[in-house]
Amino acid sequence: MKPIFLCGFMGCGKSTVGKRLACALKCSFIDMDDYIEKQEGRSISEIFEAEGEEYFRNLETETIKKLGNEKGVIATGGGALLREENGSAAKKFGIPVFIDTKFSVCYNRIKGDKNRPLAYNSKREELKKLYDKRKRLYIKNSVITVNGGVPVYTVVKSIIKEINKFNYKEKKKYDKQQHKRRSK
Repeated sequence: MKPIFLCGFMGCGKSTVGKRLACALKCSFIDMDDYIEKQEGRSISEIFEAEGEEYFRNLETETIKKLGNEKGVIATGGGALLREENGSAAKKFGIPVFIDTKFSVCYNRIKGDKNRPLAYNSKREELKKLYDKRKRLYIKNSVITVNGGVPVYTVVKSIIKEINKFNYKEKKKYDKQQHKRRSK
């Protein structure tokens, strides 16, 4: 099984959905932010404060590449798949899935959260602009998009259904390539 990289805006449900999805698929779950915190020995907020956002984004890039060999569900950070390099790596090693959740839902989940430096230090209007800017990049850097505005079990079922379709298409493409090679 290829790793499934869940992406989306802060508060879209990546960690909650990821845990349930891993349980349904009987595989491991890794929260990328937790993984980075353990590797660095400090919180995301502390990393942002001491080193800045660019340093943290570089850590995300390294982590996506490291976790590409994992067989499980990986909840990326809200900004992890914004870099083209990260989106390409996630597509190369696994299946990136965008959880598309309305801004109002995300905002209600993240407002005032001190563990989310960008959310804590930004006004609603700033976060809405960030959401709008990021959404197109999530779509671009994912191979599957699911509606995150439904109950968690429904999101999980949708992801499983879409992954099965994706895997079927990939197998058909592979079989077609093999057939062409044999025909030569």
